[in-house]
Amino acid sequence: MNLPMYLDRLYGEAKRNKWIRYFAVFARVALAAGFIPSGIVKLTGERFTALPSNHPLGHYFDALFQTGYYYTFIGLAQLMAALLLLIPRTALLGAVIYFPIILNICVLTYAIRFEGTRIATFMLLANIFLLVWDFDRLRHVLPFGRRDEAHHVVDKNSRFPVLFFMLVFAALASVVVINVFLYDVRPGNSPLECANGCKESDRPEDCQRFCDCIYNQGNPLNACLREYEKAKGTGTEPSR
Repeated sequence: MNLPMYLDRLYGEAKRNKWIRYFAVFARVALAAGFIPSGIVKLTGERFTALPSNHPLGHYFDALFQTGYYYTFIGLAQLMAALLLLIPRTALLGAVIYFPIILNICVLTYAIRFEGTRIATFMLLANIFLLVWDFDRLRHVLPFGRRDEAHHVVDKNSRFPVLFFMLVFAALASVVVINVFLYDVRPGNSPLECANGCKESDRPEDCQRFCDCIYNQGNPLNACLREYEKAKGTGTEPSR
């Protein structure tokens, strides 16, 4: 059996498994719940976050808020994607619309070291799962050969897919673990949160100066990171 045939058989088994079908419904509802509140806030013309302007993400949202109807358009797109996900017949369209939005959010959160990187990554992974889940429909708009066999919608399998949910758990756990060790300093969502993060740092004094650079001096994230790395390059022994 060649690889395409094996993957197709594996996909068919997954589509027939009721537990994975339940997980797909859960993913749709969870993703919709993530976008509905933020979409409504933008449609009503309210500021999206209470983060201060001297926070990297707060500064970004301040600028975004000043873009007028573009800000409203983003909210409309989020709300439309969420509502489409909740309707079974339009769920694939909702997932397709949702994907570029959440991908942009995910890259943004990592670029500015935002504390929400974990949840944004979870949402991106759930969105990718939904796209793969409806691949039998999506494949007709992708540059792959069309197949005429019937969709896998019969002979439902009630066996609990232990391996599948082990992989789901491993993916979520890996996101959490990687984010713990990804950055040695983060601005947090407030001066207190930033300062509390310094308690576990190997360079608490440099970390405190980084927090001061962000919140008190109001400098851009990259400028404060350069100062932080410059202090690291001096070879100063970390405080114990």
